[in-house]
Amino acid sequence: MGSGSQIHYKQNRLKQLRAFCHAARTGSVSAAADKIFLSQPTVSLQIQALEREFDTVLFERRGPKIRLTPEGQLLFQMAEPLVEGMDRLHDAFAIQCGRVDQGVLNIAAGESTILYILPEPVRTFVAQYPGIELKLHNVTGRDGLAMLRSDAADLAVGSMLEVPDDINYRPFVTYRPTLITPLDHPLAKLEKVTLEDIAPFGLILPPRHLSTWRMVDLVFKQHNLAYRVTLEAGGWEVIKKYVALGQGISIVTDVCLTGDERLARMPLDQYFPKRSYGIVQRRGKFLSPQTKCFVKILDKAFADHVVEPQQRTVGEAEWDDAMLG
Repeated sequence: MGSGSQIHYKQNRLKQLRAFCHAARTGSVSAAADKIFLSQPTVSLQIQALEREFDTVLFERRGPKIRLTPEGQLLFQMAEPLVEGMDRLHDAFAIQCGRVDQGVLNIAAGESTILYILPEPVRTFVAQYPGIELKLHNVTGRDGLAMLRSDAADLAVGSMLEVPDDINYRPFVTYRPTLITPLDHPLAKLEKVTLEDIAPFGLILPPRHLSTWRMVDLVFKQHNLAYRVTLEAGGWEVIKKYVALGQGISIVTDVCLTGDERLARMPLDQYFPKRSYGIVQRRGKFLSPQTKCFVKILDKAFADHVVEPQQRTVGEAEWDDAMLG
C-alpha cells in the first residue's frame, strides 16, 4: 500500500470512528449525523464499514434507536479517547502553549442556577477571558443530560438526585429547605415551625409535575397531614413575589433567597432534604482549557460554602434545578 493510500485509509478510519462514537453517545444515527454535519446515509455507511472491517455487529437496531452490543461497547471505550483527542487537538495545543484566549464554552443550567449561582462566576470568567464566547443554555432534566451526552454542552451546573453511570457529579455548595411567609404572617412569630403549623395555610408551589410539589406531597403524606395549594406558579422569583403580596406561603430552597426580600424565613431541615449544586459532566469527556478555567472560577467562588452529601428521598433518576425541574 503506497503512502498516499495509507493516509487516505487513516483519514477514512478517523471519520468512521467519529461517526461511530457520536452514534454511540446519542443512540441515534440521525442525531450523530446532525452533530458532525453529515447525511444520515453517510453515517450509516461509515458504521457499516467498521462492522465489515472488524467482522462484528456494533449496534442493536430497535426502530429509530440503536444500542451498543458488547463488541460495540468495547470499541467505543477504545475509540472515544482517540476521537476526543483529535477533535480537541487545537484546544489541547493552545493550553500547552498557555493560550486560553479564544474558543467557545457551552454551559447547560436551569433557571435557578442561572439566576442565583452563576452570575458572579460568569462575570469573573468574562472579565478574565474576553475572547472566549460563553453560551448559557437554560435547560433542565433530561434535556440537560442529553446536551452533555451529545457534547452540545461542555458542562452543566445543577442539582442531581441520582447520578447515571455515564455522568460525573461533583457538588460544590449545599442549600437548605426554607419556609417563606409574609413578614406579618402568624407563622413568622413562631420560634420553630412544624408541619402541623404549616398545614392549615395555603401553599404557593411550582407546577405539579415538578419535583418540589412531589417532595412536599411525599413529606406531608409521611406525616399523615393534609395540605392545600392556593396558587401554582413557575419560578422562585414569581413565588417570592406572591408570598410577599400575602397570597400564600411557600417551601423553597434558600438558594433563591438573597436577604433583600421582605419575607420571613424559617429552616425546614428537619422535614425536607438539603440540596447540593455541583458540576455535571459526561464521564470520560476531554476537558477543554475553557472548561477547566470556568471550573476553577466556580470552585474559588464557592470555596467557603458548605458541601454536604446529597440527601435522597425521591426514588427517581432526574436532574432538576433547585427542586424546580
